[in-house]
Amino acid sequence: MTEHFPSSADAGVAPTVVPRPSALADAVLRLIWKERTISRAEIARREELSRSTVSELVGFLIATELVSEAGIGESRGGRRPINLEFQDDACGIVGVDIGATHITVVLTNLRGGVLASEYREWPVRADPTGTRALAAELISRCVAQWRGAPDRLLGIGIAVPSPVDPRHPERLSALAMPDWGGRNGFEALRAQFSLPLFIDNDANLGALAEQWWGAGRGFDDFAYIKVATGIGSGHVIDGRVRRGATGVAGEIGHVAIDPRGAVCNCGNRGCLVTFVGASALVERTRALLPDFPASSLHGTSLLTIEAIEAAALTDDPLAVQVVCEAAEYLGIAIAGLLNLMNPAAVIIGGGLTRVGHRLIGPLREVVLRRTFVSAVAASEIRHSELGPLGVAVGAATLVLEAALNDPTLFPTIGAR
Repeated sequence: MTEHFPSSADAGVAPTVVPRPSALADAVLRLIWKERTISRAEIARREELSRSTVSELVGFLIATELVSEAGIGESRGGRRPINLEFQDDACGIVGVDIGATHITVVLTNLRGGVLASEYREWPVRADPTGTRALAAELISRCVAQWRGAPDRLLGIGIAVPSPVDPRHPERLSALAMPDWGGRNGFEALRAQFSLPLFIDNDANLGALAEQWWGAGRGFDDFAYIKVATGIGSGHVIDGRVRRGATGVAGEIGHVAIDPRGAVCNCGNRGCLVTFVGASALVERTRALLPDFPASSLHGTSLLTIEAIEAAALTDDPLAVQVVCEAAEYLGIAIAGLLNLMNPAAVIIGGGLTRVGHRLIGPLREVVLRRTFVSAVAASEIRHSELGPLGVAVGAATLVLEAALNDPTLFPTIGAR
Protein backbone atom coordinates (compact mmCIF):
# COMPACT_ATOMS: atom_id res chain seq x y z
CA MET A 1 0.00 0.00 0.00
CA THR A 2 1.07 3.59 -0.37
CA GLU A 3 2.50 5.95 2.20
CA HIS A 4 1.46 9.50 3.10
CA PHE A 5 2.66 12.28 0.79
CA PRO A 6 6.09 13.30 2.09
CA SER A 7 6.94 16.82 3.10
CA SER A 8 9.51 18.89 1.23
CA ALA A 9 11.91 18.15 4.10
CA ASP A 10 11.53 14.43 3.43
CA ALA A 11 12.21 15.02 -0.25
CA GLY A 12 15.08 17.48 0.31
CA VAL A 13 18.63 16.80 -0.85
CA ALA A 14 21.53 17.12 1.60
CA PRO A 15 24.33 19.31 0.26
CA THR A 16 26.85 16.48 0.19
CA VAL A 17 24.55 13.89 -1.45
CA VAL A 18 23.55 13.96 -5.12
CA PRO A 19 20.71 11.49 -5.87
CA ARG A 20 20.16 10.10 -9.32
CA PRO A 21 18.56 12.69 -11.69
CA SER A 22 15.16 10.95 -11.70
CA ALA A 23 15.00 11.15 -7.89
CA LEU A 24 15.69 14.88 -8.09
CA ALA A 25 12.93 15.33 -10.65
CA ASP A 26 10.56 13.36 -8.43
CA ALA A 27 11.30 15.61 -5.45
CA VAL A 28 10.82 18.76 -7.52
CA LEU A 29 7.54 17.47 -8.97
CA ARG A 30 6.20 16.72 -5.49
CA LEU A 31 7.17 20.19 -4.32
CA ILE A 32 5.47 21.90 -7.26
CA TRP A 33 2.31 19.81 -6.69
CA LYS A 34 2.28 20.71 -3.01
CA GLU A 35 2.83 24.43 -3.52
CA ARG A 36 0.74 24.62 -6.74
CA THR A 37 2.68 27.72 -7.90
CA ILE A 38 6.37 28.28 -7.19
CA SER A 39 9.42 29.88 -8.84
CA ARG A 40 12.61 28.14 -9.94
CA ALA A 41 14.57 30.20 -7.41
CA GLU A 42 12.33 29.03 -4.57
CA ILE A 43 12.71 25.41 -5.70
CA ALA A 44 16.49 25.82 -5.67
CA ARG A 45 16.35 27.28 -2.16
CA ARG A 46 13.97 24.62 -0.76
CA GLU A 47 15.73 21.63 -2.32
CA GLU A 48 19.26 23.03 -1.95
CA LEU A 49 19.98 22.67 -5.67
CA SER A 50 21.90 24.84 -8.10
CA ARG A 51 19.80 26.99 -10.42
CA SER A 52 21.23 25.19 -13.44
CA THR A 53 20.13 21.83 -12.03
CA VAL A 54 16.65 23.21 -11.32
CA SER A 55 16.40 24.59 -14.86
CA GLU A 56 17.30 21.20 -16.31
CA LEU A 57 14.77 19.38 -14.12
CA VAL A 58 12.03 21.91 -14.82
CA GLY A 59 12.65 21.56 -18.55
CA PHE A 60 12.02 17.84 -18.21
CA LEU A 61 8.85 18.37 -16.17
CA ILE A 62 7.45 20.96 -18.57
CA ALA A 63 7.92 18.42 -21.38
CA THR A 64 5.70 15.97 -19.44
CA GLU A 65 2.89 18.59 -19.43
CA LEU A 66 2.46 18.11 -15.69
CA VAL A 67 4.07 21.51 -15.11
CA SER A 68 3.87 24.76 -17.06
CA GLU A 69 5.13 28.31 -16.78
CA ALA A 70 2.49 30.56 -15.22
CA GLY A 71 3.46 34.18 -15.57
CA ILE A 72 5.76 36.59 -13.78
CA GLY A 73 6.05 36.55 -10.00
CA GLU A 74 6.96 39.32 -7.59
CA SER A 75 10.62 40.24 -7.28
CA ARG A 76 12.49 40.10 -3.97
CA GLY A 77 15.26 42.11 -5.52
CA GLY A 78 16.64 41.65 -9.00
CA ARG A 79 14.89 40.12 -11.99
CA ARG A 80 11.25 39.09 -11.49
CA PRO A 81 10.89 35.27 -11.49
CA ILE A 82 8.80 33.19 -13.87
CA ASN A 83 6.44 31.07 -11.79
CA LEU A 84 5.80 27.40 -12.42
CA GLU A 85 2.40 25.82 -11.93
CA PHE A 86 1.30 22.21 -11.51
CA GLN A 87 -1.30 21.25 -14.12
CA ASP A 88 -4.14 19.70 -12.15
CA ASP A 89 -5.98 18.64 -15.28
CA ALA A 90 -3.01 16.98 -16.97
CA CYS A 91 -4.34 13.51 -16.08
CA GLY A 92 -7.54 11.90 -14.87
CA ILE A 93 -7.99 9.35 -12.09
CA VAL A 94 -10.86 6.89 -11.63
CA GLY A 95 -12.20 6.25 -8.13
CA VAL A 96 -14.72 3.48 -7.45
CA ASP A 97 -16.74 3.09 -4.24
CA ILE A 98 -18.10 -0.46 -4.05
CA GLY A 99 -20.63 -0.21 -1.22
CA ALA A 100 -22.77 -2.98 0.21
CA THR A 101 -25.78 -1.79 -1.81
CA HIS A 102 -24.41 0.66 -4.36
CA ILE A 103 -21.60 1.51 -6.76
CA THR A 104 -20.29 5.06 -7.12
CA VAL A 105 -17.65 5.99 -9.70
CA VAL A 106 -15.90 9.35 -10.05
CA LEU A 107 -13.24 10.65 -12.39
CA THR A 108 -11.11 13.33 -10.75
CA ASN A 109 -8.26 15.58 -11.74
CA LEU A 110 -4.93 15.64 -9.89
CA ARG A 111 -6.31 17.92 -7.15
CA GLY A 112 -9.31 15.81 -6.12
CA GLY A 113 -11.76 17.77 -8.26
CA VAL A 114 -14.63 15.63 -9.55
CA LEU A 115 -14.92 15.89 -13.34
CA ALA A 116 -17.50 13.13 -13.86
CA SER A 117 -19.54 10.81 -11.65
CA GLU A 118 -21.98 7.89 -11.85
CA TYR A 119 -24.08 6.19 -9.19
CA ARG A 120 -26.20 3.05 -9.20
CA GLU A 121 -27.92 1.09 -6.45
CA TRP A 122 -26.97 -2.57 -6.70
CA PRO A 123 -27.06 -5.75 -4.55
CA VAL A 124 -23.27 -5.82 -4.33
CA ARG A 125 -22.90 -8.42 -1.60
CA ALA A 126 -25.09 -10.96 -3.40
CA ASP A 127 -23.96 -10.37 -7.00
CA PRO A 128 -20.19 -10.26 -7.55
CA THR A 129 -20.42 -10.89 -11.30
CA GLY A 130 -22.98 -8.16 -11.86
CA THR A 131 -21.06 -5.78 -9.62
CA ARG A 132 -17.87 -6.17 -11.65
CA ALA A 133 -19.75 -5.67 -14.92
CA LEU A 134 -21.58 -2.60 -13.63
CA ALA A 135 -18.37 -1.08 -12.27
CA ALA A 136 -16.80 -1.42 -15.72
CA GLU A 137 -19.86 0.18 -17.32
CA LEU A 138 -19.87 3.15 -14.93
CA ILE A 139 -16.13 3.66 -15.39
CA SER A 140 -16.64 3.76 -19.16
CA ARG A 141 -19.43 6.31 -18.72
CA CYS A 142 -17.22 8.56 -16.61
CA VAL A 143 -14.35 8.33 -19.09
CA ALA A 144 -16.78 9.28 -21.89
CA GLN A 145 -18.04 12.28 -19.91
CA TRP A 146 -14.47 13.39 -19.25
CA ARG A 147 -13.58 13.31 -22.96
CA GLY A 148 -9.89 13.23 -22.16
CA ALA A 149 -7.38 11.02 -23.95
CA PRO A 150 -7.37 7.47 -22.53
CA ASP A 151 -3.59 7.55 -22.33
CA ARG A 152 -3.89 10.42 -19.81
CA LEU A 153 -5.62 8.23 -17.23
CA LEU A 154 -3.43 7.55 -14.21
CA GLY A 155 -5.11 4.52 -12.65
CA ILE A 156 -8.16 3.10 -10.91
CA GLY A 157 -8.66 3.17 -7.15
CA ILE A 158 -11.29 0.90 -5.63
CA ALA A 159 -12.88 1.07 -2.18
CA VAL A 160 -14.47 -2.13 -0.88
CA PRO A 161 -16.64 -2.80 2.21
CA SER A 162 -14.19 -5.33 3.56
CA PRO A 163 -10.84 -5.37 5.34
CA VAL A 164 -7.97 -5.41 2.84
CA ASP A 165 -4.65 -7.02 3.72
CA PRO A 166 -1.93 -4.81 2.17
CA ARG A 167 0.01 -7.98 1.30
CA HIS A 168 -2.97 -9.55 -0.47
CA PRO A 169 -5.21 -6.75 -1.79
CA GLU A 170 -7.04 -9.18 -4.09
CA ARG A 171 -8.62 -10.95 -1.11
CA LEU A 172 -11.94 -10.11 0.57
CA SER A 173 -13.29 -11.09 3.95
CA ALA A 174 -15.68 -14.04 3.77
CA LEU A 175 -17.64 -12.51 6.66
CA ALA A 176 -18.01 -9.10 5.03
CA MET A 177 -18.63 -10.41 1.47
CA PRO A 178 -19.71 -14.07 1.84
CA ASP A 179 -20.85 -14.54 -1.79
CA TRP A 180 -17.59 -13.31 -3.32
CA GLY A 181 -15.54 -16.43 -2.61
CA GLY A 182 -12.81 -14.55 -0.79
CA ARG A 183 -11.55 -12.64 -3.88
CA ASN A 184 -12.57 -9.34 -5.46
CA GLY A 185 -11.95 -10.43 -9.06
CA PHE A 186 -11.16 -6.90 -10.26
CA GLU A 187 -8.25 -8.07 -12.40
CA ALA A 188 -10.56 -7.81 -15.41
CA LEU A 189 -10.80 -4.04 -14.88
CA ARG A 190 -7.04 -3.78 -15.08
CA ALA A 191 -7.05 -5.69 -18.35
CA GLN A 192 -10.05 -3.86 -19.84
CA PHE A 193 -8.74 -0.35 -19.17
CA SER A 194 -4.98 -1.12 -19.22
CA LEU A 195 -4.54 0.78 -15.95
CA PRO A 196 -2.98 -0.07 -12.59
CA LEU A 197 -5.42 -0.88 -9.76
CA PHE A 198 -5.18 0.24 -6.14
CA ILE A 199 -7.58 -1.33 -3.61
CA ASP A 200 -8.33 -0.54 0.03
CA ASN A 201 -11.09 -0.61 2.63
CA ASP A 202 -13.82 2.02 2.19
CA ALA A 203 -13.42 3.60 5.64
CA ASN A 204 -9.65 3.91 5.13
CA LEU A 205 -10.27 5.72 1.86
CA GLY A 206 -12.92 7.92 3.45
CA ALA A 207 -10.24 8.93 5.96
CA LEU A 208 -7.72 9.54 3.17
CA ALA A 209 -10.16 11.79 1.31
CA GLU A 210 -10.92 13.80 4.46
CA GLN A 211 -7.19 14.14 5.17
CA TRP A 212 -6.37 15.53 1.74
CA TRP A 213 -9.50 17.45 0.80
CA GLY A 214 -12.02 17.55 3.65
CA ALA A 215 -12.62 17.94 7.38
CA GLY A 216 -9.34 16.19 8.27
CA ARG A 217 -7.08 18.84 6.75
CA GLY A 218 -4.71 20.23 9.35
CA PHE A 219 -4.93 17.17 11.62
CA ASP A 220 -2.15 14.61 11.91
CA ASP A 221 -4.27 12.37 14.15
CA PHE A 222 -7.99 11.78 13.55
CA ALA A 223 -10.55 9.04 13.09
CA TYR A 224 -13.12 8.79 10.30
CA ILE A 225 -16.24 6.73 11.00
CA LYS A 226 -18.48 5.66 8.14
CA VAL A 227 -22.08 5.00 9.16
CA ALA A 228 -23.87 3.07 6.43
CA THR A 229 -25.03 -0.53 5.88
CA GLY A 230 -22.00 -1.45 7.96
CA ILE A 231 -19.96 0.67 10.34
CA GLY A 232 -16.25 1.11 9.71
CA SER A 233 -13.51 3.48 10.77
CA GLY A 234 -10.29 4.71 9.23
CA HIS A 235 -7.49 6.09 11.40
CA VAL A 236 -4.87 8.68 10.52
CA ILE A 237 -2.00 8.58 13.01
CA ASP A 238 1.07 10.79 12.63
CA GLY A 239 -0.20 11.86 9.22
CA ARG A 240 -0.64 8.36 7.76
CA VAL A 241 -3.58 6.02 7.37
CA ARG A 242 -2.89 3.07 9.67
CA ARG A 243 -4.29 -0.25 8.50
CA GLY A 244 -2.91 -2.64 11.10
CA ALA A 245 -0.76 -5.73 10.60
CA THR A 246 -3.25 -7.47 8.29
CA GLY A 247 -5.54 -4.62 7.24
CA VAL A 248 -8.32 -5.15 9.78
CA ALA A 249 -7.72 -2.06 11.92
CA GLY A 250 -10.83 0.08 12.23
CA GLU A 251 -13.57 -2.58 12.42
CA ILE A 252 -15.42 -0.47 14.97
CA GLY A 253 -18.74 -1.87 13.77
CA HIS A 254 -17.88 -5.12 15.53
CA VAL A 255 -17.09 -3.60 18.90
CA ALA A 256 -19.56 -5.16 21.35
CA ILE A 257 -21.92 -2.57 22.84
CA ASP A 258 -24.24 -5.07 24.55
CA PRO A 259 -23.06 -8.67 25.06
CA ARG A 260 -26.72 -9.72 25.39
CA GLY A 261 -27.76 -7.98 22.19
CA ALA A 262 -28.77 -9.36 18.81
CA VAL A 263 -26.53 -11.82 16.99
CA CYS A 264 -24.29 -10.10 14.43
CA ASN A 265 -23.26 -11.63 11.11
CA CYS A 266 -19.76 -11.95 12.58
CA GLY A 267 -21.15 -14.45 15.11
CA ASN A 268 -20.89 -12.24 18.17
CA ARG A 269 -23.70 -10.47 20.02
CA GLY A 270 -24.48 -6.80 20.42
CA CYS A 271 -21.97 -5.38 17.94
CA LEU A 272 -22.29 -1.67 17.17
CA VAL A 273 -23.57 -2.42 13.67
CA THR A 274 -26.57 -4.28 15.15
CA PHE A 275 -27.67 -0.96 16.68
CA VAL A 276 -26.51 1.68 14.18
CA GLY A 277 -26.23 -0.07 10.80
CA ALA A 278 -28.86 0.78 8.18
CA SER A 279 -30.80 -2.48 8.60
CA ALA A 280 -30.87 -2.08 12.38
CA LEU A 281 -32.21 1.48 12.13
CA VAL A 282 -34.94 0.40 9.70
CA GLU A 283 -35.98 -2.42 12.04
CA ARG A 284 -35.99 -0.09 15.04
CA THR A 285 -38.14 2.42 13.16
CA ARG A 286 -40.59 -0.29 12.19
CA ALA A 287 -40.83 -1.43 15.81
CA LEU A 288 -41.54 2.11 17.04
CA LEU A 289 -44.15 3.01 14.39
CA PRO A 290 -47.15 2.10 16.59
CA ASP A 291 -45.91 4.54 19.26
CA PHE A 292 -45.80 7.46 16.80
CA PRO A 293 -49.19 7.49 14.99
CA ALA A 294 -48.59 10.99 13.62
CA SER A 295 -45.25 10.12 11.99
CA SER A 296 -44.98 10.76 8.26
CA LEU A 297 -43.23 7.40 7.97
CA HIS A 298 -46.63 5.64 8.27
CA GLY A 299 -47.30 6.64 4.69
CA THR A 300 -43.99 5.35 3.37
CA SER A 301 -44.54 2.45 0.96
CA LEU A 302 -41.00 1.12 1.45
CA LEU A 303 -39.26 1.93 4.71
CA THR A 304 -35.58 2.62 4.00
CA ILE A 305 -32.75 4.40 5.74
CA GLU A 306 -33.07 7.17 3.13
CA ALA A 307 -36.75 7.64 4.08
CA ILE A 308 -35.80 7.83 7.77
CA GLU A 309 -33.11 10.42 7.03
CA ALA A 310 -35.54 12.50 4.95
CA ALA A 311 -38.12 12.37 7.75
CA ALA A 312 -35.52 13.40 10.33
CA LEU A 313 -34.73 16.47 8.23
CA THR A 314 -38.36 17.55 8.71
CA ASP A 315 -38.07 16.88 12.46
CA ASP A 316 -40.45 13.95 12.31
CA PRO A 317 -40.56 12.77 15.97
CA LEU A 318 -40.12 9.08 15.18
CA ALA A 319 -37.16 9.66 12.88
CA VAL A 320 -35.56 12.04 15.39
CA GLN A 321 -36.00 9.43 18.13
CA VAL A 322 -34.26 6.79 16.01
CA VAL A 323 -31.41 9.18 15.19
CA CYS A 324 -30.97 10.06 18.88
CA GLU A 325 -30.82 6.38 19.80
CA ALA A 326 -28.22 5.84 17.07
CA ALA A 327 -26.23 8.76 18.49
CA GLU A 328 -26.32 7.10 21.94
CA TYR A 329 -24.83 3.82 20.74
CA LEU A 330 -22.38 5.49 18.38
CA GLY A 331 -21.33 7.80 21.20
CA ILE A 332 -20.48 4.84 23.44
CA ALA A 333 -18.10 3.50 20.79
CA ILE A 334 -16.57 6.90 20.06
CA ALA A 335 -16.04 7.60 23.77
CA GLY A 336 -14.02 4.40 24.02
CA LEU A 337 -12.06 5.45 20.94
CA LEU A 338 -11.28 8.86 22.44
CA ASN A 339 -10.18 7.39 25.75
CA LEU A 340 -7.96 4.87 23.98
CA MET A 341 -6.50 6.86 21.06
CA ASN A 342 -7.06 10.56 21.89
CA PRO A 343 -7.38 11.71 18.25
CA ALA A 344 -7.62 15.43 17.53
CA ALA A 345 -10.88 14.92 15.62
CA VAL A 346 -13.55 12.35 14.87
CA ILE A 347 -15.20 12.80 11.48
CA ILE A 348 -18.55 11.13 10.84
CA GLY A 349 -19.29 10.12 7.25
CA GLY A 350 -21.87 8.01 5.45
CA GLY A 351 -25.55 8.48 4.72
CA LEU A 352 -26.71 9.25 8.27
CA THR A 353 -24.70 12.47 8.28
CA ARG A 354 -27.38 13.95 6.01
CA VAL A 355 -29.33 14.75 9.19
CA GLY A 356 -26.54 17.08 10.36
CA HIS A 357 -26.90 18.56 13.84
CA ARG A 358 -29.73 16.14 14.69
CA LEU A 359 -27.03 13.44 14.88
CA ILE A 360 -23.90 15.41 15.76
CA GLY A 361 -25.48 17.35 18.66
CA PRO A 362 -26.70 14.32 20.64
CA LEU A 363 -23.52 12.46 19.73
CA ARG A 364 -21.34 15.16 21.30
CA GLU A 365 -23.44 15.07 24.48
CA VAL A 366 -23.07 11.30 24.83
CA VAL A 367 -19.33 11.46 24.24
CA LEU A 368 -18.92 14.25 26.78
CA ARG A 369 -20.64 12.14 29.45
CA ARG A 370 -18.52 9.08 28.76
CA THR A 371 -14.96 10.36 28.37
CA PHE A 372 -12.27 11.93 30.46
CA VAL A 373 -12.73 15.67 30.15
CA SER A 374 -9.17 16.09 28.89
CA ALA A 375 -9.73 13.49 26.14
CA VAL A 376 -12.91 15.02 24.74
CA ALA A 377 -11.68 18.60 25.19
CA ALA A 378 -8.79 17.86 22.83
CA SER A 379 -11.07 16.29 20.18
CA GLU A 380 -13.55 17.72 17.72
CA ILE A 381 -16.53 15.74 16.48
CA ARG A 382 -17.61 16.92 13.06
CA HIS A 383 -19.33 15.57 9.98
CA SER A 384 -17.71 14.91 6.63
CA GLU A 385 -17.34 17.80 4.21
CA LEU A 386 -17.23 15.62 1.11
CA GLY A 387 -20.77 14.24 0.85
CA PRO A 388 -21.81 11.00 -0.88
CA LEU A 389 -18.85 11.03 -3.31
CA GLY A 390 -16.25 11.16 -0.53
CA VAL A 391 -15.20 7.51 -0.47
CA ALA A 392 -14.95 7.34 -4.28
CA VAL A 393 -12.81 10.50 -4.21
CA GLY A 394 -10.69 8.78 -1.56
CA ALA A 395 -10.22 5.83 -3.91
CA ALA A 396 -8.95 8.20 -6.60
CA THR A 397 -6.72 9.90 -4.01
CA LEU A 398 -5.12 6.53 -3.25
CA VAL A 399 -3.89 6.48 -6.87
CA LEU A 400 -2.71 10.09 -6.69
CA GLU A 401 -0.83 9.39 -3.46
CA ALA A 402 0.94 6.46 -5.10
CA ALA A 403 1.92 8.55 -8.13
CA LEU A 404 3.29 11.42 -6.04
CA ASN A 405 5.45 8.89 -4.20
CA ASP A 406 6.46 7.20 -7.47
CA PRO A 407 6.07 9.68 -10.37
CA THR A 408 6.89 6.97 -12.93
CA LEU A 409 3.21 6.05 -12.51
CA PHE A 410 2.31 9.27 -14.33
CA PRO A 411 1.82 8.16 -17.95
CA THR A 412 3.79 11.17 -19.18
CA ILE A 413 6.82 10.13 -17.11
CA GLY A 414 6.52 6.34 -17.01
CA ALA A 415 6.49 6.15 -20.81
CA ARG A 416 9.79 7.97 -21.07
